[in-house]
Amino acid sequence: MITNIEVILAEVPTIRPHRLSVATMHTQTLVLVRVRCADGIEGWGEATTIGGLNYGEESPDSIKANIDAHIAPLLIGMEASQVAKAMAKIRKVIQGNRFAKCAIETALLDAQARRLGVPLSELLGGRVRDALPVAWTLASGDTAKDIAEAEKMLELRRHNIFKLKIGSRPVADDVAHVLAIKKALGDSVSVRVDVNQAWSELDAVRGIAALEAGGVDLIEQPVRAEHMAAMARLTQRFAVALMADEALHGPLDALAFARNEATDVFAVKITQSGGLVPAAQVATVAQLAGISLYGGTMLEGGIGTAASAHLFSTFGELAFGTELFGPLLLTEEVLRTPLVYKDFMLQVPTGPGLGVAPDMDKLRDLRRH
Repeated sequence: MITNIEVILAEVPTIRPHRLSVATMHTQTLVLVRVRCADGIEGWGEATTIGGLNYGEESPDSIKANIDAHIAPLLIGMEASQVAKAMAKIRKVIQGNRFAKCAIETALLDAQARRLGVPLSELLGGRVRDALPVAWTLASGDTAKDIAEAEKMLELRRHNIFKLKIGSRPVADDVAHVLAIKKALGDSVSVRVDVNQAWSELDAVRGIAALEAGGVDLIEQPVRAEHMAAMARLTQRFAVALMADEALHGPLDALAFARNEATDVFAVKITQSGGLVPAAQVATVAQLAGISLYGGTMLEGGIGTAASAHLFSTFGELAFGTELFGPLLLTEEVLRTPLVYKDFMLQVPTGPGLGVAPDMDKLRDLRRH
């Protein structure tokens, strides 16, 4: 039986300013959810967002308030092992709140997998890979700093895929910045860009043409999420892979993109999809439609990153790797034992449930009171 649900907000500074077209982050607020069960087992989930309300319609404060006041009362007293039944109840009664629902579902699945003594990936179909390629985002906005940072990551054998956050400057300036970095790093390194919806379709035509000619491998969400027709036209016009991200709010959006041939790649994010199970459905739509997959992030800490890794490890095809570098962007580690990054890959945890445990002393120090 579910006996208690607690939401913890933990403020963790980032190692450097992280610039997006919609915000610049100096601190990440981790939104952690702990579900306690009558049999003594507890599960953890995460609902971390990017930039408060700059990126999406949920914020750390709204997630905590809605779980405390509306979602937790629905679940207290329910059978903890019946995860599907609990989530069906929430999805019927609670509108929206995808990030909150994801954290709850993750915590319930974590508890159930621990109860059964198996990794969480086994409840999602079973893993087909034990390690995931991980991109690193270069987001200082300074060309020389970004090149130096990328070269350091290559030397450490931590990342050989790099994504650049652009869209806050004129198109020509952003293109010059990206192509200078691509030229410096060479053809053996993958360079991608994330525009975070900042371009008009006309800007996108100019920008994509130049980036494609310069050897960029992937262009993420160049136009606004609601402009699916523009995404379709751009996808059909250019050979470089275009990826849908902010436009994907679960399986129905995925189906619409597939039907309209409006993207080459899906950025699968468990929170943006509304949970691990809906995110798996997004991936299934992609598989059936011949759309490639990329494992996305909301810059979560170790708990949310581990949850995403368990799901992504079950994907038969993961052509563009993942972006699960969130814990590496933070100045403080919130897990007792950090996730392992080596040889350009994230090692998927192998223990029961998520295979990770929070450092409660550290969370006590970082917790927002």
